[in-house]
Amino acid sequence: MSELLSGLKRTHMCGLLTESEVGCKVVVMGWVQRRRDLGGLIFIDLRDRTGIVQVVFDQSSGDVFEKAEKVRNEYVLAIVGDVVKRDEDTYNPNIPTGTIEIRAKELKILSTSETPPFLIEDDVNVSESIRLKYRYLDLRRPRMQNYIATRSRVAKIVRDYLISNGFLEIETPYLTKSTPEGARDFLVPSRLQPGTFYALPQSPQLFKQLLMISGCDRYFQIARCFRDEDLRADRQPDFTQIDMEMSFVEEDDVMEINEGLLKRIFGEVLGVDIKAPFLRLTYHEAMARFGSDKPDMRFGMELKDLSDILQNTNFNVFRSALSKGSVRAINAEGCAQRFSRREIDALVDLAKDFGAKGLAWIAMDSEGPKSPILKFLSEDEISGIIRRLDAKTGDLLLMVADEDSVVFDVLGRLRLYLGKKLDLMKKDDYKFLWVVDFPLLEWDEEEHRYTAMHHPFTAPKDEDIPLLDTEPQKARAKAYDIILNGVELGGGSIRIHSTEIQEKMFKVLGFTRESAWERFGFLMEAFKYGAPPHGGLAYGFDRLIMLLTGTDNIRDVIAFPKTQNGSCLLTGAPSPVDAKQLRELHVKLDL
Repeated sequence: MSELLSGLKRTHMCGLLTESEVGCKVVVMGWVQRRRDLGGLIFIDLRDRTGIVQVVFDQSSGDVFEKAEKVRNEYVLAIVGDVVKRDEDTYNPNIPTGTIEIRAKELKILSTSETPPFLIEDDVNVSESIRLKYRYLDLRRPRMQNYIATRSRVAKIVRDYLISNGFLEIETPYLTKSTPEGARDFLVPSRLQPGTFYALPQSPQLFKQLLMISGCDRYFQIARCFRDEDLRADRQPDFTQIDMEMSFVEEDDVMEINEGLLKRIFGEVLGVDIKAPFLRLTYHEAMARFGSDKPDMRFGMELKDLSDILQNTNFNVFRSALSKGSVRAINAEGCAQRFSRREIDALVDLAKDFGAKGLAWIAMDSEGPKSPILKFLSEDEISGIIRRLDAKTGDLLLMVADEDSVVFDVLGRLRLYLGKKLDLMKKDDYKFLWVVDFPLLEWDEEEHRYTAMHHPFTAPKDEDIPLLDTEPQKARAKAYDIILNGVELGGGSIRIHSTEIQEKMFKVLGFTRESAWERFGFLMEAFKYGAPPHGGLAYGFDRLIMLLTGTDNIRDVIAFPKTQNGSCLLTGAPSPVDAKQLRELHVKLDL
């Protein structure tokens, strides 16, 4: 039977007790991590979110000892006792409180517990589905407590830093207008206006631009966002952004404030001194050198273009590719010695899985280059390839020939695969960079129209504005992504603040003037009344916490996450609703 606190007040958290409290009477409360009965002595490890402290019950304590005999794992206890120093030969170096213990004088059993479906400890061998179903138990584990505490700490650092730099924290609506452009909206039917729907915001984009027009000058919020899209391991249908916007700024201003923010976060949380300013690469340079617009800079293995060396080649595979694309390669240094022929053949299969028609290779043997393709290449071509890739004995040269988009994607993914396999990506090495000058537009083959690479409100580079009328595919954006170790932490842009240029942008994207005003008229109307130049950036907050804590699962750093199909195993959402609710919303199901 559980007991009441009866006025008992906690004086200390379990994991924060130190030798300075030796001789003090304390009151601690928490869950039983473990109980050990040695006959005349019972030892209980009591746990709260700060850690564990050992509590000792002596048989001479009478009723208190009898209560301790009834205690089991995950019971909730309140304990009154004296802090004493442990005997040196009983120290526990694995916990911060390992040199002290509490001699119990009073015990209250506040709550009992059934046997949990898994042990409440790190590295427990249990499926993620069970962990998510019993998330409240999973969150008791020390590692999970650390993830949640780090998330809270980072949120405070963000708020303190941005507010000290003149930002206002402003909330924007969750129920808003559906303006689909990108992922699908989550829709909410209106009971009061039958046949109409709200949309949950994919981001606060339009509202933060309106706040700049409102004269708020600098805005931020740690915002909840919603996207109804097919999920991947690092995505959730409802997620969190650090969202910000600034008036009267250019790209350099936004980058400078965010370099300072990241320097503050990584310094305070990890003790890492991040060097600023960060490296900058244009989109085209990032793709050409690393095959990715979010390159991992912790290792080399850069792509090299062999097209000029092979422009007159008789090798049909390369010659046909050069008519519409390129031939590029990476040097997997030392891999000719490390990889067997079977492992090289596995790389060929992997490249095909990535979308290549094949993968050509040259192994730099001690007796010279070896490869099935050498008989198709001239001596000048072979020596040119070796020089371009700075190849030496033991290296493995991997080549892909195709359209540039395929070549970049395949070699970029092979580079990351090899970087991981060869242990070239050190977790404690933090390489930040900005990728800038993205294309403004990309062609959608299905819809046969241009779509915005970022979003429709991204400003084109000033010198590229005339291209919107002539060669829109060549226009570059005032857009920038912040990358850390191959992960896009966030992205942003300078926004269009002119009605004329915004209408021109909508036209290029295939909107009629009427359809553009129907969707975005409230923003276009606001532009008429004096819009300042403005720009901003949004971080994936969950992804940032994932990198700071070193986990590779984004669900670990979200208190109550969804599965990959958008289900909540804890609550059973999404779930059917009763017919009365549907009638009130004027919704009829057609399944």
